[in-house]
Amino acid sequence: MRVLLDSHVFFWWSVDHPKLSRAARGAIEDPENEIYVSAVVAWEMATKIRLGKWEEAGPVAAVLDEAIARNNFLPLPISIIHGRVAGSLTSRHGDPFDRMLAAQAQIEIAQLITADPVFKAFGTRVIW
Repeated sequence: MRVLLDSHVFFWWSVDHPKLSRAARGAIEDPENEIYVSAVVAWEMATKIRLGKWEEAGPVAAVLDEAIARNNFLPLPISIIHGRVAGSLTSRHGDPFDRMLAAQAQIEIAQLITADPVFKAFGTRVIW
């Protein structure tokens, strides 16, 4: 199964945070799953750190590439198709990070691991 990590899930996994659900942890640990980390994670972390909204993510963001490699996760760049679909999603939810993750999950036929209920409005398949 292809799995895409939401930014908070990647952070929680990286710091072994107890907020990570049992189902989320199991999906990430399953060696049969392909685990993807989108460029959105780097973009969202950097933006929120700069704005002072997620300072605790600083150490994780500083070693993002290394953490992806160390965990045998797969990086997922943002493509033109991802952008077109993200902009076309009919949900009124305007967060660009969430819109892009929803589009990527749809296009890449991946389930999104997230605690955020907003993804149901996009019709995204979610693990939590």
